[in-house]
Amino acid sequence: MSSNSFGDNFRITTFGESHGPALGVVIDGTRAGIPINVDEIQCELDRRKPGQSRITTPRKEDDAIEILSGIFEGKTTGAPIAMIVRNQNARSQDYEAMKDLFRPGHADFTWWKKFGIRDWRGGGRTSGRETVARVAAGSIAKQILAEAGVSIIGHVVQIGPVHAERFDAAEIERNPVRSADPEAAARMIEAVEAARKDGDSLGGVVEVRANGVPVGWGDPVFGKLDAQFGAAMLSIGAVKGVEIGDGFALVSRRGTETNDPILPEGVASNHMGGMLGGISNGAPIVLRLAVKPTSSIRHEQQTIDTAGESRTIRVAGRHDPCICPRLVPVAEAMAAIVLCDAYLRQQAITEAAEGSAEMEAELAFCDAEILRAIERRARLVSASAEPMDDAVRSRLVSIANSSARSLGLSESTIEQYTQFIRELTR
Repeated sequence: MSSNSFGDNFRITTFGESHGPALGVVIDGTRAGIPINVDEIQCELDRRKPGQSRITTPRKEDDAIEILSGIFEGKTTGAPIAMIVRNQNARSQDYEAMKDLFRPGHADFTWWKKFGIRDWRGGGRTSGRETVARVAAGSIAKQILAEAGVSIIGHVVQIGPVHAERFDAAEIERNPVRSADPEAAARMIEAVEAARKDGDSLGGVVEVRANGVPVGWGDPVFGKLDAQFGAAMLSIGAVKGVEIGDGFALVSRRGTETNDPILPEGVASNHMGGMLGGISNGAPIVLRLAVKPTSSIRHEQQTIDTAGESRTIRVAGRHDPCICPRLVPVAEAMAAIVLCDAYLRQQAITEAAEGSAEMEAELAFCDAEILRAIERRARLVSASAEPMDDAVRSRLVSIANSSARSLGLSESTIEQYTQFIRELTR
């Protein structure tokens, strides 16, 4: 299985299963000396962890972060950053009766068909608990992006039939559904509670905004920034769709209504969600994620067993009636990882360009010194009372050859210089 890594310049590799000893991540690509606040990593994990309220899974996990390498005395060392979170409250016995059955809506069946084996304890690697590693990595990415003035905020804009109408960032962490609209939040909570009491679940829409992203991040064609966001968000198990900017609403409008005018101070509107041609345009990046209803429900459902026989199943265990509130920090983390990767790539391009400019300036300085030396040499030869005959030319070439050798230059350089002096004295 070779699909556990994401990113190029900021590269993460996650590992661990829902009911294994621990989950973790290894991050490659961080330079040395970046200040890292471990408390901020823990804060992000606390936003994602289970058991936060009555509308989330009752599984209790501290999700305490352990730094294994790459951070020392509050700064990155340049080594890979390795972090783990230990599982403490797994109840594998809840899944014992279902180990030969495939849960509808889960990856049990497809994983088993692909690999011929599966971890039936809570879904193993396909469990939503895998995202704990992403959130830890995303916190590192957020702290790196903060150096560049970039901030990321996510919130729930819809649960079931309930839509948020207002946006007040201060309200997001004040309610258990993480909605920026307090009035809609109350109705969302009621809808989730009703589904939970019915043994059912609800889906919704999560929005992520990235502010402060400058013009120029991302690459054209196959490296488009919006394509990277799509891959990142769709890698989250419950996400079944990604919308950028006005997204699907654009199809019913005209170009006069959707093109973003470009002014000296930047774009005047943001129908495109902060990206043009796969490259950031300086406007806030806006993404919306379609999140399916939680697959684990208490209703009886039709399925098959590992022998291919028809069976019924009623899923046991502890599950979220709506995954949207806990998916917010996961979506923020994946957005941060994409942007941090783009940021480091752009830094490399900028540094290469600056390095090229520095090299050109150094070459120009060297050329000037060489030309001045040649001019001085020519004046010395011209001032000599000796007539320029073959003997004099030979002696001048010999002096040039000896001088070059005394400097310890390479044979090819000595030959080139000697030939140059020979031509100069003709």
